Amino acid sequence: MKFRLTLFLSILFLISPGVLKPVLAAESSSLFSRRADVPVAAPSGFRSQFYRLCDSAIVRIKDNNGKRPFFVDSYGIRSLCVAYDMTGNMKYLDACRSWADRMVRYQRKMIPAGGYYLNYGRRPGQTNGDWYVADCSSIAMGVLSTAVRCKGAERRRLFQSVERFASLVMKKFVRPSGGVTDGLWPQYNRAWWCSSSLFGSLSFILYRNTGNRRYLDIAMRIVRWLDKQDLATMQPLPLSHQGPSLPMYVLECYSAGWPYLSKNAAMKNAAESRIQWCLNWATSQQRIAIEKRKWPLLSWWGAKYGGLPFQEYIYAHFLPGQKALMEKGDREMRLLFPAAVSGKPGASQLTAFMLMSYAQRLDPFAVYR
Repeated sequence: MKFRLTLFLSILFLISPGVLKPVLAAESSSLFSRRADVPVAAPSGFRSQFYRLCDSAIVRIKDNNGKRPFFVDSYGIRSLCVAYDMTGNMKYLDACRSWADRMVRYQRKMIPAGGYYLNYGRRPGQTNGDWYVADCSSIAMGVLSTAVRCKGAERRRLFQSVERFASLVMKKFVRPSGGVTDGLWPQYNRAWWCSSSLFGSLSFILYRNTGNRRYLDIAMRIVRWLDKQDLATMQPLPLSHQGPSLPMYVLECYSAGWPYLSKNAAMKNAAESRIQWCLNWATSQQRIAIEKRKWPLLSWWGAKYGGLPFQEYIYAHFLPGQKALMEKGDREMRLLFPAAVSGKPGASQLTAFMLMSYAQRLDPFAVYR
């Protein structure tokens, strides 16, 4: 009788959504694997630069009076989780836990139910004002990154928070086409590349950590929708307006989903075409002197230059013959670092995206735990 009960509980643990399963954690490590021909050792100084920026991120994240959008913090949170993996230092995880707990407290009062508060726009308890799926998806990925590194009731609570948000989006904001609208945005009520890409990335990571097939299904639908879009002219806020934001966010979806997309020949070919287009755009920008780029580094859109090396590091591992991407990313990070530590307005957002790039360079694929 005792053996049967143990077996039943073991099976229940494996099929219950919202719980990190050891079998899927093992699958994750095999899906996200390093190519033998790609150098792993990071350039001298990258590790100390990473920890320096992590410490500054902790200070900002602990400032409960800060006016930064929480989606910006979320990229720092995902990187602090990797810093915790690398060092075991609880100061990194404790900052993430405190931030994630704050997100959950706000979420309990949000309308629509299940949404996250953005630290702008619609406030907890309000029934009017804009509210965006794209930025909330970034927040959800920060909460999820924290959840997988927690234990027991805390982990379950954080997983449940992310799944509540995912359920809200799937119920109300995913279109029959597979694209995702950006929530309560009067300017545009059709599927948008940014909300689609970020919710797609979240869905892939949720599937990997829960085994719930509905997340993989919706992520694959989103990718098929993205595959049909003209990246150069997608509306609203096209490439000519947002610059590095577009390839950074679009690639986020393909990067998180690559282990699954690469198993289907047709989807792999379509994805490679989009990935290469974005990487080529990044390379064309990186050839331009920083002071001459259309989007200044410390501007709202230009700060996303800090996230493009992350994608170059990812695809140096994923795609054959792309070792040079690692070198391009390293060169760009050296150029960006002085601006990140300048203390000027806008530097904190650049830092947040650069932290993701450092995290991938120093501990490949830990960001996608």
